[in-house]
Amino acid sequence: MKKVIHRITDFVTTKRGMWVTLIVWVLLAVLLSAGPKTADYRSANFQSLPDDAPSIQAEKELKAAFPDAQATPGILVFSGDAPLEATEIFAVLEDIEEADINAIKPMMDLAALPPQALEGFYSEDKKTFIFPLELESGIGSDRYKEISDELLAIGEQRGEEFGTFDFYVTGPVGIAGDTLKLFEEADFVLLLATIGIILVLLIAIYRSPLLAIIPLLATALVYQVTNQLIGLLGAGGLEINNATTSIMSILLFAAVTDYSLFVFSRFKEELYVYEDKYTAMKVAMRSTATPVVFAGATVLAAMLVLFFADFRDYQNFAPVFSTAFVVIILASITLVPALFTLFGRKAFWPRAPKYGQQPERAAGLWGRMSKIVTKKPLVSGGLVLLALILASLNLFNLKFEFDMVKSFPENLPSRVGYEIVEANYDKGQLAPMTVLLQSNEPLSDATKETFLQTVEETKGIASIREVETTEDATAARYSVALDLNPYSTEAMDVVEDLRQTTESLDEATEVYWSGITPKLVDEQQVNNRDILIVIILETVLITALLLVMTRSWKMALYMMATLLLSFTAALGIGIFAVDWLFGYEAISTRVPLYSFIFLVALGIDYTIILVSRYMEERDHHSVKEALQRSIAVTGGVISSAGVILAATFAALMTMPIADLFVFGFIVAIGILIDTFIVRGILIPALILVFEKDTPKKA
Repeated sequence: MKKVIHRITDFVTTKRGMWVTLIVWVLLAVLLSAGPKTADYRSANFQSLPDDAPSIQAEKELKAAFPDAQATPGILVFSGDAPLEATEIFAVLEDIEEADINAIKPMMDLAALPPQALEGFYSEDKKTFIFPLELESGIGSDRYKEISDELLAIGEQRGEEFGTFDFYVTGPVGIAGDTLKLFEEADFVLLLATIGIILVLLIAIYRSPLLAIIPLLATALVYQVTNQLIGLLGAGGLEINNATTSIMSILLFAAVTDYSLFVFSRFKEELYVYEDKYTAMKVAMRSTATPVVFAGATVLAAMLVLFFADFRDYQNFAPVFSTAFVVIILASITLVPALFTLFGRKAFWPRAPKYGQQPERAAGLWGRMSKIVTKKPLVSGGLVLLALILASLNLFNLKFEFDMVKSFPENLPSRVGYEIVEANYDKGQLAPMTVLLQSNEPLSDATKETFLQTVEETKGIASIREVETTEDATAARYSVALDLNPYSTEAMDVVEDLRQTTESLDEATEVYWSGITPKLVDEQQVNNRDILIVIILETVLITALLLVMTRSWKMALYMMATLLLSFTAALGIGIFAVDWLFGYEAISTRVPLYSFIFLVALGIDYTIILVSRYMEERDHHSVKEALQRSIAVTGGVISSAGVILAATFAALMTMPIADLFVFGFIVAIGILIDTFIVRGILIPALILVFEKDTPKKA
């Protein structure tokens, strides 16, 4: 493997190889730009659960029994300061009918209802009115946004004309539409924020304009190539989640910048030794390329593990991020060294390294830190271990939030409408469940009565009504509304109880529960399974990679152990901080696994860079001296890379989605812990404790 890597970097660092590499990357970016784009295949509404999940099976059975029953529900919300006039509401609904919006199923004729039936759509104070509508199933993600926008335009126009009500679209239709709009509006801001953060930090740290610009040039090419390759995957049938592409852009910019720092820091060292820039880069890459590829391979391995997840939100990460990291690894050993070789010493202006001079050995922070750690490894390492364990204990306070709408900005139409319905009606009206009773023979009245009685006697049920029965009477469809928020853990408990109590209704009858709440129950169960599987597989896989690199079981095990402890500490500190600072008492079930994947995969990068330099120095020095040298030499570049990586993930805090805000915050904290505490103190202390203090070579 090392020979192959060296053969590649030896070619790239020749004059001819440099130009060939740069031309190939530019041509690749230009040619791929003619293909499909990632944005064309992004989705805000795709099935996250595996096909064998009970709620998905319920939808399939429901579609088979009642083909016309499949639909995505939405709620039109009229809210005013005084009792609302029915004629004004009818006018809005007539406008919607006349607009003949494609994919909206036939709407109920309210004007034909008796006054008593109409009362059921009003709140108690008559200041709020809700109207349910349905969209045909299977429409594209963009249509949810378009339809939601069309409905809002009609309702808001009439609202301004009458001056008596505000109009909102909520429920699954409004939520899906607003989700897509949020990401479309926020992604450009996120990209600009990421570029701005990296540019400012690189200039502030290295005080060289070209050292700030060159990594961004490399990143721009890598981003273009990766984005277009993922577009090709989308054209091939891959569903691409909005959040996936947002996080991918962050990861890509951060990783390419980090690996650029590792390359140019070693390149700078060699420019003091070699006058020829091509020779200097060749020598630099012979030392840097292998650990960079190893570091990238650990991230790639972490992403590939997600293929073993059942939850499709996690599965969706695997092809997107694996593609991104293959491109990043290739760029790190081809494009990045070629760009720095092109500029040579000019890249470091105004403090360019001069041939023959002694390199600047900063004995500053990391020089002093190396002496402190190597002097008292048990004390320094023990204190860090204790602090990380104490921080990890806060995981016992971890609470999960299943209500996606609560992660939206407070002024978003779907959230405002959602909260109005929640405050004025049975909360279950936000997303009623559909239940299918099915048998091989006609359903008896006794079976139906037993089912109705069982459901009605269950605590948490607001209403149940039979909607329709098949012609042969072998299947019946019911609508069930809870008196609880359908996204709450209490509602999920009710559904689990109902599944158990109705399972044994009679031997010949099957009961299928579908809707938002049953899906949340399944998501929780699948998520718990995936967390366990992914953590075990990733731990084993990365430990194996570390074993290959270090050729030491002992070193591989304690390196992996520090990664896991760093993750639990970051999550513990993160959930405390987001509650205390930002008021988030609970986090999404996705955040822990997302955080684990990125903190473990990216955190190991810095340890690999440190340990590989230690192993290089160990060939000529004792353990203590080799460690001091490796900390002093790599400390500056690793801490710079860590700060940039943390700040880049913190850019996710500009996103108007609470899940991404919290994820970005936790990962940023974890990276800083890993950069300055784990890699700076704990790993060196463990090396001194476990490794023999005798030089391998004289």
